Amino acid sequence: MHLLRPWLAWLVERLKVLGAVCLAWMMLVTCVDVVFRYFGRPILGAVEVVGFLSTMAVAFALPYTHKEEGHIGVEFLFRILSPRTQAVLKLVVDLISIVLFALVTWQMFGYALTMQKSGQVSMNLKFPEYLIIYVVSICFLTLTILILRDVFVQLRQLKGKP
Repeated sequence: MHLLRPWLAWLVERLKVLGAVCLAWMMLVTCVDVVFRYFGRPILGAVEVVGFLSTMAVAFALPYTHKEEGHIGVEFLFRILSPRTQAVLKLVVDLISIVLFALVTWQMFGYALTMQKSGQVSMNLKFPEYLIIYVVSICFLTLTILILRDVFVQLRQLKGKP
């Protein structure tokens, strides 16, 4: 797991940057489309592009949000528990999360493969939608690996090792 840490940190940072780039492009496409619509020339496929970019922005942000513990939690309940109980509870939640996100990752890869084989594309731009699904599934895979890493950290802490 120690060999994985630098690579995982590098990947999470790159995904974070890609998420920010997607967000900036969403803003740019939306603004340009609004201006062009004013002149009666809307951008063909702007809604599709913004939809794809928003999907990728959220997916790219998932691993970073987990790393920074930026997700929603029930802190007021968690704070009254002992540190050991907190660690056990976090371990249980992480184990359930691994199962959930591993299943989501597996199903998304399968869905992307099905979409690729069927040749399905977006309505206006004829963009192969399976590419977006593959990207999102890679983000979920990264999230699953991050949670797995947290499980090992939690287990070491519960055993009393630093």
